[in-house]
Amino acid sequence: MKAFIREMFSSVQGEGPYIGCRQIFIRFEGCNLSCRYCDTGRAGENSACRVETDPGKRVFIEIANPLSVRDVIETTAGNFDLGRHHSISLTGGEPLIQADFLGELLPELKQRGIRVYLETNGSLHENLSPLIGLVDIVSMDIKLPGTSGCGPLWDRHLHFLRVANRTRVFVKIVVDDLSSISEFERAVDLIAAVDAGIPLVIQPVTRGGRCSLSPHRALQLQALGSGRLRDVRVIPQAHVMMNQL
Repeated sequence: MKAFIREMFSSVQGEGPYIGCRQIFIRFEGCNLSCRYCDTGRAGENSACRVETDPGKRVFIEIANPLSVRDVIETTAGNFDLGRHHSISLTGGEPLIQADFLGELLPELKQRGIRVYLETNGSLHENLSPLIGLVDIVSMDIKLPGTSGCGPLWDRHLHFLRVANRTRVFVKIVVDDLSSISEFERAVDLIAAVDAGIPLVIQPVTRGGRCSLSPHRALQLQALGSGRLRDVRVIPQAHVMMNQL
């Protein structure tokens, strides 16, 4: 089994409650959605995966795509000190569109005692279900239709969150000053219907290195979320501010 991977690198997690933790990032190619605020660009099947060999230096080598599980294991172990990292972040794109590959990769990571952190758009519950026992942390998006431009995904998000709640999970909602209050409240209600203890991260859209969310709207949304959920935080993208990958 092989997969198309865009890049692998070591950096700090810049989003959500694990912000600042050192991770190895494996960025998978391709996504089943097309969010208007996406910061990774349109992914295709790149002929090569780039690997940053000296963290933060922007020095890369290239490995021919697609990559095997052995390629990924040997590349991460050969270029990064696994013991100095909190976890491996599987990101994208959308990693779960290559679920068969993950089905082979995750057991290899777990055998080596590596924590698995899955970043996902929260729409492919049928792909997550057979893998959930091998995932330590799920960072799940709920896409507001008006902000993301993806259309309504409420049922898919609900099914996904029910599966993700079998392990440690938090939900991220990307918003700006034009985001619909009613859509945000519907997302909060969806989370509360599964488990009011699931943490919610309100993440401002970042454009040109600046947050597109006013302090007033940020606090308004947090207050609305806190009426139904026990842990609601406003956290911008720190890696953007730090100029990290």
